[in-house]
Amino acid sequence: MSARTPAGTPDRAPVTELDPAYSTADATAIAWSAAVGGMTEAEIFWLSTVRPDGRPHVTPLLAVWAQDALHFCTGPGERKAKNLAANPRCALTTSTAGGNDLHAGLDVVVEGDAERVEDEPTLRRLAELYVDKYGSDWQFDVRDGAFHGQVGSAVVFRVEPRRAFGFGRGESVHSQTRWTFDDRA
Repeated sequence: MSARTPAGTPDRAPVTELDPAYSTADATAIAWSAAVGGMTEAEIFWLSTVRPDGRPHVTPLLAVWAQDALHFCTGPGERKAKNLAANPRCALTTSTAGGNDLHAGLDVVVEGDAERVEDEPTLRRLAELYVDKYGSDWQFDVRDGAFHGQVGSAVVFRVEPRRAFGFGRGESVHSQTRWTFDDRA
């Protein structure tokens, strides 16, 4: 991580753009660090994947932000794992303070490709982050490149943002910010 970026932000800062068509006149672009802070604190995320036949699949899950990416786990036989094996493109969404409040909060959408995480030092660190964030009910042992817990094994995925969106809500100010991380977005 470079000295110019705060913890939890990518070494290469995203291009940040406010979309005036979907923002009030007095809105400003949301800083990427605010989105990272929101994702770090958010408890529930919604994962959108595509089934092999092209139909969408959306499901809630838990996720942690680490090493400039969102990480989540799922059973290897679950629909989302099967979808990601066929097509790694996905989106994760969450809301920060205010949740579903029309006049407060921040919704964040992260688009990217899901990649399996199998190296055990990284998995051990992610397992610690799950306990820190969600409590001892989410304690995992790490072995054979996966999480192992009370209900079986889980594969772990990493989604590094290619593009992300922030939808800010306030009493009189609404904004739509786009963060682009690479030219493939």
